Amino acid sequence: MDANLLCTALEEDIAGKLPGYERRDAQLGLVRLIVRAFNEDAVIAAEAGTGVGKSFAYLLPAVEFAIACDERVIISTATITLQQQLYEKDIPLVLSAMGKNVKCVLVKGRNNYLCRRRLAEALTEPPLDNSEYEELRSISEWADQTHTGSRSDLSFLPSPSLWFRLCSESDTCPGIHCNRQGHCFFMALRKEAADARILVVNHHLLFADLSARHEGAGYESAVVLPPFSRVIIDEAHNIEDSATSFFSKGWNRLGINRSLSRLYRKRRTMETGLLFTLPGMFAALPGGIPKAISGVRDAIVQVDAAALALCGDEGLFRFKKETDADPLGTLRQPLEKMQKAIRTLIDQISTVIKLADEEDPEKNSTNENPRRSSSPAEYSTIWEIKAILRRFESTAEICGTFLKFGLDIKKTDDNSNVFWLERNSSYRDDPWVTFTVTPVSIAASLKEALFEANKTVVCVSATLSTGWVEYNAEKTEASFHFWAQRTGAALANREFLCGVFPSPFPYNKRTLLAVPTDASLPDSSAFQPFTNHAVTELVRLTGGSALVLFTSYQALSSVYEEAAPLLESEGITCLKQGNDDRTRLLQRFLEDKTSVLFGTDSFWEGVDAPGETLRLLILCRLPFRTLKDPVFEARREYLEDSGHNSFAELSLPDAVIKFKQGFGRLMRNSSDYGAIVVLDGRLLHKYYGKAFLESLPETKTSFKEFDQVLLDLERFFY
Repeated sequence: MDANLLCTALEEDIAGKLPGYERRDAQLGLVRLIVRAFNEDAVIAAEAGTGVGKSFAYLLPAVEFAIACDERVIISTATITLQQQLYEKDIPLVLSAMGKNVKCVLVKGRNNYLCRRRLAEALTEPPLDNSEYEELRSISEWADQTHTGSRSDLSFLPSPSLWFRLCSESDTCPGIHCNRQGHCFFMALRKEAADARILVVNHHLLFADLSARHEGAGYESAVVLPPFSRVIIDEAHNIEDSATSFFSKGWNRLGINRSLSRLYRKRRTMETGLLFTLPGMFAALPGGIPKAISGVRDAIVQVDAAALALCGDEGLFRFKKETDADPLGTLRQPLEKMQKAIRTLIDQISTVIKLADEEDPEKNSTNENPRRSSSPAEYSTIWEIKAILRRFESTAEICGTFLKFGLDIKKTDDNSNVFWLERNSSYRDDPWVTFTVTPVSIAASLKEALFEANKTVVCVSATLSTGWVEYNAEKTEASFHFWAQRTGAALANREFLCGVFPSPFPYNKRTLLAVPTDASLPDSSAFQPFTNHAVTELVRLTGGSALVLFTSYQALSSVYEEAAPLLESEGITCLKQGNDDRTRLLQRFLEDKTSVLFGTDSFWEGVDAPGETLRLLILCRLPFRTLKDPVFEARREYLEDSGHNSFAELSLPDAVIKFKQGFGRLMRNSSDYGAIVVLDGRLLHKYYGKAFLESLPETKTSFKEFDQVLLDLERFFY
């Protein structure tokens, strides 16, 4: 590819289709670096500040390369929302401007799509209540009209339990033996994807594919995605967190109960489920299977009760081998009972299926697949039952892994995994606990599955480096050291290119960074009262148009309880995370210029509020991860045990990248203006505060006592 030709296309062809387009040297530099990645089969990491236009910078080379070399290019984003923006808006504009055509397909996770076979089966089962029947009937009517079968095309949000019964799943799909294969929404999508040269996916889907390939599925055939060797990852600062879940193993009560209900459900005298669709299934073992299912349900209730007690108020618990005592403690006995109950259920259902197979003269000799003489419906049912049994077998194995943990300290001591619990608080009246085994490091796995297995890997984000440096490919590698080590990019035996492309926005003229010199340190008893007072006065000064970011929900609640009554009495709308759906909160914030939004972790990124909607950004505390995070704590300990400084090599750079994400919420276009106020005294009074300050672009500053900061802000705004 010729980088100069693509830069010309960007400046002349695309510019004519974008109102207010301005030449950006950083964007052109990013195009050239990405072209090198394709031409030289390289791995690159590029930090492109807000406003650089990174989407067009990687779409141009991707489209040109896909057409010229007839190769598939995967573009992965952090969210489905960004997926849709690329597919529906940006890619069509690029193709139109270039006067070229290439097949592009938007791919979402399989469980986003309706399974016609499962829908047909659900319609034949007696409904357990009227609301379920009405919802099922609406989905059935929609299925006859939709072209995609995607849940996002529904006019309503289906209940999770019903959609779980209806969605497409890889392990329950009978494939070519399905009687609905010719009309399968997911298979149609898969066929489209196989013919496409540009696939727009999300990180969830990409790492599901990569983890399956890494575990043995191979790289030459279709797995979750068709085979590929060129990848562009947008919002690449999320790689480690996104990939960690797919290299982890876990289970929870909600998932097990859903699978149990798929097998057998009873309400009053009404019974239904997959097991009822097989003739003679219950006759083979009268009452045995329902009893075994009840045994699993009862056992998991006991396990959850013990696990919830361990999680306590924090909602998290990590098992540690600090003494000779059993680290599982009170959880061991109920976990053993649960594992035994699951094994009993698996054995009973397997026995019934085996008996049914033996009665058939044309049974499959392998006994791994349903008998060939079965009807298509019975074949699919047995296939799905066996898939559920495999899930239960996996759960039993994970239980076994937990049970082995700590039994013999010397023999089973394993520092490569973290064993931990997390309480789900979505249902406050009925919480459940997720049991997870997570690798301490995924760098080696990502090195093999992503950076060494693919010819081109382009990683871009507004926040990848831990220092603000001008673009110079030879001098910026050190700034990417933290990200490259954590993700495995630095471990790969590949050419590694990197660059920082600063935002073109005039931060030095249109933004004010303020830090009160009399701000308390977070470990001081005066910190929370100071924060409560400061947030109230700052938001009163601007009359709203403010986003206040916290690192804990407890701190958020404290400030909100004190500030909200005063602010609302002055006509300022106060929006609190947790009081409504995140999307609806953001929409209300965007529509009301006199509002203030109080948010925690998920609001530090992904908030796009240009113009007068957001003029004041308050960062109450530097975003160091809590030491109560089990996986992060284990990763710190691993570094310390290896002779490294975990603060300098993990905690600090991780917090700097998060800090830059929060800072980036303020300026979303070149005409925006506003102030960022940091209320954490460590920024000025601790030696490492310099690392945060140097990671930011040049701004106006006000480092004075709080009363003087208020005066500077008043002059800045008014």
